[in-house]
Amino acid sequence: MKYLLAFVIFLAPTALFGVALAQNAADACYDPADMAEARAALKKGTSGGSNILLMVDRLEYQTGGAESVVWVAQGWFGGDRNKLWIKSEGDYDLQGNTFEEAQVQALYSRAISTFFDLQMGLRQDVGSGPNRTYGVIGIQGLAPYWFELDTAAFVSDKGDVTVRVEAEYEILLTQRLVLQPRVEFNFTFQNVEELGIGSGLSTIEAALRLRFEIKREFAPYIGVSRSRAFGNTADFARIEGQKVSGTSLVLGIRAWF
Repeated sequence: MKYLLAFVIFLAPTALFGVALAQNAADACYDPADMAEARAALKKGTSGGSNILLMVDRLEYQTGGAESVVWVAQGWFGGDRNKLWIKSEGDYDLQGNTFEEAQVQALYSRAISTFFDLQMGLRQDVGSGPNRTYGVIGIQGLAPYWFELDTAAFVSDKGDVTVRVEAEYEILLTQRLVLQPRVEFNFTFQNVEELGIGSGLSTIEAALRLRFEIKREFAPYIGVSRSRAFGNTADFARIEGQKVSGTSLVLGIRAWF
């Protein structure tokens, strides 16, 4: 817990830095009083209220030896600058009727540029393995050339430090048919044997999904996903008699509200 507390203390100046980055750039070029008046008029004309979004990014059936249901969902509530984000993802083993892994994150999000948000908060893991509570800090947004990025560092109450980097891209084959390549990298700063994770690059997952948008808010898809463990993570898997790599066919839906 002391490591998690130290991480939370570290978040305070980081949050202030994010707030500083997100100050109104136009105030450096124009009279701040005039800009404040303009922003007030804009807020009045566009309501300036809070909004809410819920997205089930992936809800899919996977088969590739083991059959499972995988979900990745997130939602937010707030305005243009400040939001509360809730993220959840997990893997339910249909053969063992158990949650192999599941996690939920509660994050404060602050816009630090036009296309990127700084996020920080807590993550709780549950499932068949040991439970962990993590402090989280990350960046999420839209990179040049329309790549969607979601990166985060996690520090657990046991002192484990991990980093996740996700990137995806959408290729519009038609106005309704969308091809989406995606890749995820996971790194760990030390061996965590009870979780079967080794230091360094632990896993890579690459996937290709093809969805048909019946409506913009609802789209079934099919695809293929390939994952592989590396280094000590692969060694831990071999010791447990598990595969270090696998390919899965996926069938699912994507929806947002």
